[in-house]
Amino acid sequence: MRVRAVAASLLIIASVLAVQEFDTPTLDIYIDVDTEVRVDRGDFQMNTRALRWGAWTNMRSRATRLFLALITVLATGGTMVLASGGTASAASSPITIAFVCSCSGAAGPEYQGAVGALMARIDVANAAGGVNGRKIKTIVLDDQTNPTADATAVQEAVSKGVTGIVAVSAVFFEGAKYANQAGIPVTGASSDGPEWGTQPYTNMFASDTGSVDPKYPVSTLIGKFLVSKGGNVVGSYGYGISPSSTRSAIGTVQSVEHAGGKEGVLDSSVAFGSVDFTAAALTAKSKNVNGIYGAMDDNSNFALATAMKQAGVKLKAVIFPTGYEPAVITSPAWKDLQGDYFGSAYRPFQAPNAATAQMQAALIKYDHFSKSEFPAFVQYESWAGADLMISGLQKAGKNPTPSNVVKALRGIKAYTANGLLPVPINYSTIFGHDLSPACTWILQAKTKGFVVAGSKPACGTDIPGTSTASAS
Repeated sequence: MRVRAVAASLLIIASVLAVQEFDTPTLDIYIDVDTEVRVDRGDFQMNTRALRWGAWTNMRSRATRLFLALITVLATGGTMVLASGGTASAASSPITIAFVCSCSGAAGPEYQGAVGALMARIDVANAAGGVNGRKIKTIVLDDQTNPTADATAVQEAVSKGVTGIVAVSAVFFEGAKYANQAGIPVTGASSDGPEWGTQPYTNMFASDTGSVDPKYPVSTLIGKFLVSKGGNVVGSYGYGISPSSTRSAIGTVQSVEHAGGKEGVLDSSVAFGSVDFTAAALTAKSKNVNGIYGAMDDNSNFALATAMKQAGVKLKAVIFPTGYEPAVITSPAWKDLQGDYFGSAYRPFQAPNAATAQMQAALIKYDHFSKSEFPAFVQYESWAGADLMISGLQKAGKNPTPSNVVKALRGIKAYTANGLLPVPINYSTIFGHDLSPACTWILQAKTKGFVVAGSKPACGTDIPGTSTASAS
């Protein structure tokens, strides 16, 4: 009876969609742990009940995708499956991959838009005929920023026989072992942990950094930039609960010292999500800090910047590794960020080339971006993770298996995400190492938006003999 009720509810939604003009509007699909599905479209809203999928997930999509997604939720027992194109014949059956994301939970706000960007890249491939004549089907699995749920998500992906996994998750370190044990290739964001460059995880391919050096050596990049702008007494801040944040804060001080500057304040024990930096700003002022680096999320970084300005700290350079996002421009913090710098591991739309043009066109067509919008960092990560997986599938031939996709990916020697990355990645040699040089685009907050600082990305190399791995 329950299945029939669900089917009836889905068909009601499908019927409504069929009779309304949904060619261009944005649709929001929410599926929560209490098995409620809510469909929002401006003046049209409908609530119904459906099978359990996971925690809240938000994605913008065309009406046709909504119809397919809702029907497939029923057909697959609750996992959301997204695919483009018509029904494939047995000879050209779709290739199934999984997308594991922290689309809800503590990291959820930072990961909004991840699904839409990944699907836009998949849509581009499918619209061109798929991979070697076969379309790509995507299973979306939300780990809710929970390590245990991440492990469950990866095990579910394995049980469904996926050919590959794209991971853009804050906690993939927990599920990584299950993908490794099954020999399934993983592409995506390497920010969650050292598994991307640690044995035995040679099935993993970071689409942003290529790999990770488990020693986490210090780069000259940030120190050289801050000192060049006059920020030679640095205040560096990171979360105590996050090894990557702690390492970044410590490494920045060492980088500044290597560039001829000195430590003013090093606080690598900030409470996660903190937005109270009043005392920290007064301490920075007393230490004559003139350069700031925040290895935290946007809320904390922006609160830090505001507190520094309110305390009258005389800053010459402030740089954050993230925050280059459209929403920041309209946020209350924007006025306090004027003149501050932001890193972008991917080529910004403000410095257009063929790669940004391709991505922009896809996001406009498939994810309802406007011509003036540009992607947030997580959207770049999702796009690149999908792009690298597609490259591996293409090189593996018409009948890809996990093992030959791993082999194909390891054979890629000059990956740039079609020109989005500033430095080519050689996957045949990079495992267990950092990119050298490592480069990032730097943008500055101006009144009307972000402006590229310099015609080329800023680059740095590892400082020999350094390591921040003990901060883990």
